[in-house]
Amino acid sequence: MVSVVVIGAGPAGLTAAYELLENKVTSTILEADPEKVGGISRTAEYRGYRFDIGGHRFFSKNKDIENLWSEWLEDEMISVPRMSRILYNGKFFDYPLKAMNAFLNLGPVETVRCVLSYLWSQLAPRKSERSFEDWVVNRFGHRLFSIFFKTYTEKVWGMPCHEISADWAAQRIKNLNLWKAAINALGLGRRDQSIKTLIDEFRYPRLGPGMMWERLSENLLQGGCTLRMGHPVTHISREQGRAIAVEANGARFEADHFISTMPLRNLIEGLEPAAPAHILDAARGLKYRDYLTVVLVLAVDELFPDNWIYIHDPSVKVGRIQNYKNWSRAMVPEDGYTCLGLEYFCDVGDDLWELSESELIELGLREIVQLGLAVPDQMRDGTVVRMPKAYPVYDDEYQQRVDLLREFLETEVPNVHPVGRNGMHRYNNQDHAMLTGILAARNILGQGPFDPWLVNADAEYLEEDDSPKDSRLVPRRLTDSDSVSPPG
Repeated sequence: MVSVVVIGAGPAGLTAAYELLENKVTSTILEADPEKVGGISRTAEYRGYRFDIGGHRFFSKNKDIENLWSEWLEDEMISVPRMSRILYNGKFFDYPLKAMNAFLNLGPVETVRCVLSYLWSQLAPRKSERSFEDWVVNRFGHRLFSIFFKTYTEKVWGMPCHEISADWAAQRIKNLNLWKAAINALGLGRRDQSIKTLIDEFRYPRLGPGMMWERLSENLLQGGCTLRMGHPVTHISREQGRAIAVEANGARFEADHFISTMPLRNLIEGLEPAAPAHILDAARGLKYRDYLTVVLVLAVDELFPDNWIYIHDPSVKVGRIQNYKNWSRAMVPEDGYTCLGLEYFCDVGDDLWELSESELIELGLREIVQLGLAVPDQMRDGTVVRMPKAYPVYDDEYQQRVDLLREFLETEVPNVHPVGRNGMHRYNNQDHAMLTGILAARNILGQGPFDPWLVNADAEYLEEDDSPKDSRLVPRRLTDSDSVSPPG
């Protein structure tokens, strides 16, 4: 029987292990974290208060993924009304935008300026769409770009929008344009539920997303799989064109196949014998954005109605604020209290990351007071959760680097199967990360060939499915005439 080691107990790795187990193949799962499964989709806990590492909506166009969620958690999934807004210039903008709300907040003069800016972008578009800024300005105009895209995006990525690859916009905003946004905002025509932002509700595990992955881990253990916590993989031994073993926490694990969700850069750096210099250079050129959440417990029952708020105010560092009680009341153990997660995007070692927990809590309280969302005497408690390598960065060279690394892996160690967000250096949502794990498992089982790289990275917001039924969202089976190289 084939033997498999799965590196990482996040959505992609655990789902791959599940697919293997459904076909009578048990696996060994190695997780770096000593306590929590789920990766960035884990649920953290502090004195009975539960919170996401970011917010994780359970919504997918893939019905097989939806069915897995239902199977694993059965009646523990709740339906959550979706509400999110943008806070800009001291005013709340409905998100998705609504015509009257946006008009009243912007005022007639600014509204006219935005329309004129949009018309100018259509008459004189930027000829080269190399950057995120180029892509957005060509479709929305410079003024709307400045109001609704620039500040938040630069907080998230820590670089100017003109240095972010246009691939990011094409993937995350996809085919939506200002005309379609206006039609939806005015309520004209049929509201398209395939635009992910426009869904009115989503499913969510009652005790947070980690509940899903904790349950799945239990099922895998009961089925005979092995889960080793606190086992970060540091080395991948290879010989004669295949990987033969990995080393984690001083132990050696041999297998026929290795499914890897570890950061692609770390995977390449861990190969023994070492990869060629140009391959190592490509891997080390991949960049990541790190992330921390300042969790504040406030003595107030209802603070604001949103699930989350995007903060477009450049005078504060916080980028997004989650209100966990509005995801599930079970996340907050006591009536009369609210638990907020203030999300800060940073780099390991920078000034923000290096602040102490008490300094970060003080910063978070100061900023929500400045934003008018709370008052100081409501503060009761707080903590901080840090998540390195939360987001793969889409700079101007990332795709060429990923293409080179993928070709090297497929040639030199074809039994190593990268899946998931960091494993593929692709900003996949958890449903698509799961699908990459399923396809890798099916390839190992001889049911393929499938190409997990054809799984579309779905949009977190403003996404529309204009593609035909034979789309990249659900990869088709490859034929002998198909190239295994990344789509051009």
